Amino acid sequence: MSSWKVNNENSVSDRANPWVIVAGGFHREGGMDKANLALAEYLIDTGTPVHVVCHSVDPDLSRHRLVTVHQVQRPAGSFLLGEPLLDLAGRKVARRVIAQWPRAVVVVNGGNCIWPDVNWVHYVHHAWKPDTHTGPAWFRAKAAASDWLQRRRERRAIQKARLLITNSNLTSRHLVEHLDADPSRIRTVYLGGESEWGATTPEERALSRSELQIPESRAVAVFVGAMGYDQRKGFDVLFEAWRLLCTRPEWDVDLLAAGSGSAIEMWQARVAACGLEQRIRLLGFSRRIDKLLAAADLLVSPVRYEAYGLNVQEAICRGVPAMVSTTAGVAERYGAELREMLIEDPENAGELVDRLWAWRERREDWRARFEPLGKTLRGRGWPDMAREMAAIIRQQCAAGAGHQVFEHVAAGGKPVTQPGRAQ
Repeated sequence: MSSWKVNNENSVSDRANPWVIVAGGFHREGGMDKANLALAEYLIDTGTPVHVVCHSVDPDLSRHRLVTVHQVQRPAGSFLLGEPLLDLAGRKVARRVIAQWPRAVVVVNGGNCIWPDVNWVHYVHHAWKPDTHTGPAWFRAKAAASDWLQRRRERRAIQKARLLITNSNLTSRHLVEHLDADPSRIRTVYLGGESEWGATTPEERALSRSELQIPESRAVAVFVGAMGYDQRKGFDVLFEAWRLLCTRPEWDVDLLAAGSGSAIEMWQARVAACGLEQRIRLLGFSRRIDKLLAAADLLVSPVRYEAYGLNVQEAICRGVPAMVSTTAGVAERYGAELREMLIEDPENAGELVDRLWAWRERREDWRARFEPLGKTLRGRGWPDMAREMAAIIRQQCAAGAGHQVFEHVAAGGKPVTQPGRAQ
């Protein structure tokens, strides 16, 4: 089920209560994975031993003397098949650690592990149902099975958690509305970001545009997100809006889309069929989003559902205006002065056309209007997020909340739901 990799665990002081973090990944190639990595790095920087239970892990993290890695394989590379194994491994590690350190902290992500401690919720499956009527038969079958399993596990995990930490007020609200979570158990902690990226300099913009073969005189919008058949990221609506805009001779903006997924070949064929190869470039998966944003004049994210929206935050940190749906958690960070950049109906390509055209008419003005928010977001990096989250959790531990559960587990019992918790 899992392979065990122990890194100098015996050198850790017995006085330090360790943390167990159960997550799909701890690396810099995805929003949730970046957040989990940031929490682990903050803890070890403060001298706290950490057990990470995961499918993939950053090599530097795995080599740290305070880190014990419990790596779980994904059969056939499948996340659907790998998550039950992650759950089993996570509970096994949590029981072992708590047996030795009864006041250890266990952090899980959503429904990936059923454990009665801290649940860091990055996504609420009950808040959005993927469209399983599109795409090939294999996708429809897989999507239906995955959605059923994720919802079932999510409900159990949320009901058991003593503390729920979310990435936005939208996510907090969804936990209450869809899963009857007790609001008193929920805390919102916004994601941190790559504060070291900073606002794009003219030199960096020129270099990035040269590497991407973009003339300085040409305006460019970017899309960053997965291209799956479920269309959650809204690329289908963006594509239709772009097709309509390109029928206007005055539309002089090109689109670059970064992201991989099951539907990317379909979109490549559709771009070619519409003769838009010079106006829409599909870049596939990219590890250099910072460079892509440096070349951009706008980021467009017409998502149907997004618990937060780290791509939007990263764009704004780079000094790039971002247009995003109100159905994304990050939209709640927009003030009234940025309201025109929020998409009210992510299904409506006509609305998106109007908003894109309005942005084009005042694009330099929009860059200046986003700068105050960019300054605020750049001032809060990943360590700041992790520090805030750890402080909340430790405050709850200091208050003794829920420790009867851990004492029961340490004594050999099974995890139980605390009295008064929603069933």
